[in-house]
Amino acid sequence: MQTKTFSILTFLLAIAAGTLVPSSASFAAKHQVTKPASSKRAAAAANALPPLAAQTSLAGSPPALPAKAWLLMDSDSGEVLASANADEPLPPASLTKMMTSYLVEQSLRAGKLKPTDLVSVSQNAWCRGSSTESCMYLPLNSQATVIDILRGIIIQSGNDASKAIAEHMAGSEEGFAKLMNAEAQRLGMAHTHFVNATGLPAPEHKSSARDLAILARAIIRDSVDYYPIYAEREFKYNGIKQGNRNALLYTDPTVDGLKTGHTEEAGYCLVTSSKRNDMRLITVILNTNSAQARADQSRTLLGWGFSNFEKVTPIQPNTVVTTAKLSFGKADMVDAGLGAPWTLTVPRGQQVQTAVELKPGLEAPVTKGSVIGKVVATSKGKPVGETSLVAQADVERAGLLLRTWQHVAKLFGK
Repeated sequence: MQTKTFSILTFLLAIAAGTLVPSSASFAAKHQVTKPASSKRAAAAANALPPLAAQTSLAGSPPALPAKAWLLMDSDSGEVLASANADEPLPPASLTKMMTSYLVEQSLRAGKLKPTDLVSVSQNAWCRGSSTESCMYLPLNSQATVIDILRGIIIQSGNDASKAIAEHMAGSEEGFAKLMNAEAQRLGMAHTHFVNATGLPAPEHKSSARDLAILARAIIRDSVDYYPIYAEREFKYNGIKQGNRNALLYTDPTVDGLKTGHTEEAGYCLVTSSKRNDMRLITVILNTNSAQARADQSRTLLGWGFSNFEKVTPIQPNTVVTTAKLSFGKADMVDAGLGAPWTLTVPRGQQVQTAVELKPGLEAPVTKGSVIGKVVATSKGKPVGETSLVAQADVERAGLLLRTWQHVAKLFGK
């Protein structure tokens, strides 16, 4: 009698525990067999790659990370601070969806799409509840708003959402891939070729760590209105709530994006952005051996970056940097200053020098704000950045008599 009571109690506890599992997890994992955590850790350790040392680094002692490629970039300047295998084309898995979401965001920004526009879910886009792919779980032949689709792509990594918006914007996923590749070329993603909107495996579907960092930087810069979605931890749609797979969003309040990816071929991938004080860094981890590893390696890279680099302001805003000589103007000189505030990310304690380069043969008329040269910053003899010099005032062209006199003066070297 005691054995029977114990069995019933165990059964009831199991049912109760099951109700605590989010509906999306139970739905997506219906046919999966859960392995013990110790077995998963042992398998991950067995599949771990050897540490990959940095091939480029602007500061000493960068970490060696067990991945096929990794990179750390300063978001403001696009400067690569450290990297390994930065330009090797590799399967990007669902990191692909950063381009899908970016194209949606730019279409929203341009007014080509509206957040409330309805997107239809075709047979091709519909996710059949397979545990082998990420889904938003859009019902077949249903419609969803563009803004919900965007959240489904970014937070839930929905293949169905990605295919549906691709068909909505370009008529087919193949047509959308052409848009993706055109945008990749415009952004300078030289080692990227997209075949689909999801990142599902395809032999020619590749990207590199550098290219994915370029894309992440573009999202941060160009998608200001929609970038906060990348920091959202969960999204509920069709009664199914799913959490963002970026583990750093739950453990590091300075992290606010961007995207995870995983297939058997691509391994575990992660693109992360973190802002601390006035510095924002982007990390890319490609093809490591577990979800834990990609999170740990991103933390390590961010920690090293924020510890070893700092922001410097070589020239303060609203400063007259130099005075440029003009020909044939009502004034023969014009003040030059920075066109915009200028900061650089450099190794901590490293001194920065600046040099002015004016355009040769400057002639009036010159309008205020027009570029008349540049300032180049160097450190230890190497260029670390540059910015434009602009005229600080209008200078009108002189009359004929004055111009003639200036011509004569030039002939006599006066």
